[in-house]
Amino acid sequence: MLPFFSVILSTYNSELWLKKVLLGFAQQSFKDFELIIADDGSRTLTKDLIENIRQILFYSVKHVWHPDNGFQKTVILNKALNISKGKYIVFTDGDCIPRRDFLENHNKFKAKGSFLSGGYFKLNRTLSNIISEEDIFLQNCFSIRWLRKRGLAISFKNIKISTCVTISRILNKLTPTKPTWNGHNSSGWRKDIFSVNGFDERMKYGGEDREFGERLINFGIKPKQIRYLAICLHLDHSRGYVDRSSWELNNKIRSDTKKKYRIWSDYGLIKRS
Repeated sequence: MLPFFSVILSTYNSELWLKKVLLGFAQQSFKDFELIIADDGSRTLTKDLIENIRQILFYSVKHVWHPDNGFQKTVILNKALNISKGKYIVFTDGDCIPRRDFLENHNKFKAKGSFLSGGYFKLNRTLSNIISEEDIFLQNCFSIRWLRKRGLAISFKNIKISTCVTISRILNKLTPTKPTWNGHNSSGWRKDIFSVNGFDERMKYGGEDREFGERLINFGIKPKQIRYLAICLHLDHSRGYVDRSSWELNNKIRSDTKKKYRIWSDYGLIKRS
């Protein structure tokens, strides 16, 4: 039987974080999913980790890889889409540990004609390193009290990982942040994603996920806010792939998408000459 969900998770040379994320998905209350690792050219250590850990995971893991040729996340995401089987697809990153109800909430709030826009709770490097396998299993790392004891600063933003559904729903309505397609935590129907031809492979780092979401909106798909309901912990890491020229190209493509109300990318899943 085909899985209802396909979870597509991007990664690049980040084995320690990836292991924590895969263990996070092993704790999910919603279990009808496959997981596809979209690997943007990692070294063999990532492949070795996947081969070793898949033996203890209840869910199916597929590993899609291509050679390292700089930041090509859009390319590897499209390759992952092409082998996915789910009717509904959740996108996240290999540095984001999902809370136990992460997929459950994506399932609960999905709706025809819409895509879901989730958020994350950002941790510093020290807290990212402290989280153990047991902490993920017991969900300690999603407890404000546990995080505060280990150095998390006091902030109103800490309410973001509240497990109170009522508070989370209120915050989703009050937040000034608009729902957008976020690569670390968004989901949509397979037919809608393929109808806009997936991700634009010309785009490198900087707004490539947003552009995809903007084409979905042009197609008539409405963004739905679940920023405070579907929670993941963002583990800290460096970003050596940030490049000004990529931002400039991406901004030009996004501007064109908005002005022309583009739905389809000729540089996506299907290439048009």
